[in-house]
Amino acid sequence: MFKPKTHFLTSVLVSTGLVLAATSAHAETLRLLTWGGYAPEKVVEMFKAETGISVEVTNSNNEEMISKLRATGGAGFDLAQPSQDRITSAQAEYDIYKPIDLTKIDATQMITSMLEGTKKNTALNGKVYGVPHVWGTSALTVNTAKAGDIKDYLDLCNPKYAGKVTYRMKRPTLIAFAFSMGMDPFAAYNDKAKYQEILDKVQAKLIECKPNVKAYWSGGDALINLIRSDEVVAAMAWDGSGWKVHAEKPEVKTIAPTSGALGWIDTFALPKKTKAEDAAYKWINFVMQPKIAAMITEAAGNFTAAKDGDKYVTEAKRKVYQDTFSAAAIDNIKWYPPVPAGLEDMEGKVMDRVQAAK
Repeated sequence: MFKPKTHFLTSVLVSTGLVLAATSAHAETLRLLTWGGYAPEKVVEMFKAETGISVEVTNSNNEEMISKLRATGGAGFDLAQPSQDRITSAQAEYDIYKPIDLTKIDATQMITSMLEGTKKNTALNGKVYGVPHVWGTSALTVNTAKAGDIKDYLDLCNPKYAGKVTYRMKRPTLIAFAFSMGMDPFAAYNDKAKYQEILDKVQAKLIECKPNVKAYWSGGDALINLIRSDEVVAAMAWDGSGWKVHAEKPEVKTIAPTSGALGWIDTFALPKKTKAEDAAYKWINFVMQPKIAAMITEAAGNFTAAKDGDKYVTEAKRKVYQDTFSAAAIDNIKWYPPVPAGLEDMEGKVMDRVQAAK
């Protein structure tokens, strides 16, 4: 006589189970706001197979990420990947992120200097808002058969290379030359008078160096063509550009400058209203495994902050990476911090004066 009650309880349990399953399925979707190549389809499939969590990928860039999260107050996505120098200013102004719980990050998988640098550059009011993922640098691209003695940015000004070098007339060049001249521009970011003193010295050096400049390159293709054609023997350039030419001309190599390459990092950051925080931490720890990180490198073209991630890329890519970046060279990278308001205007005036100089 208890069958009806048993049947009723069973029905309730089944219905409750369906509701819970539906809720769980909804919760187990990670909405990722990222750059192209950072979440390859194969990696997404492997993550779902291991965790049961689906990943919805939206490709974007820094400006769009800020715009999307600002418009929703930090809602709509569970994990974002802004560059590390674009987080604190957006957070201070729009309050769109929530702090990272570092106890949920497997720090043993990350290159220590990159993790520490990112923590420092994404800290606001004592809280950390980002951890590192994909990175790259501005370094030196050198035809070692024709200019083997170029080891730092200032070497581009050696008179014997008149008309044979190139670099951009952009702020990274100002920063690079400052470091090469023994100054620390990043340390002066919050002192405009001191920063102007540094800029004045860099301006004088860049004007002095003008006879060496074949052209100020503005795009990657133009840069590569200048190097490939032997019109220039050395350049301040993105590391990937040098590696690309190296495949055709082995004598062309990417070199980490003795004063330190300039580095950018795209991070992992939690939108303020993430609905899948646990899934976000699982994704971070999953993709920082060396073999998974290597798959992202092959897709995106840049290396990640995963320890030993270079061991699993193609042999050719691994060799040029290891030839460029020893452990010491990685630790010597100067990571871009957030730029205080007003500095870019100061830099723009310097670049205008350099270009106008005869």
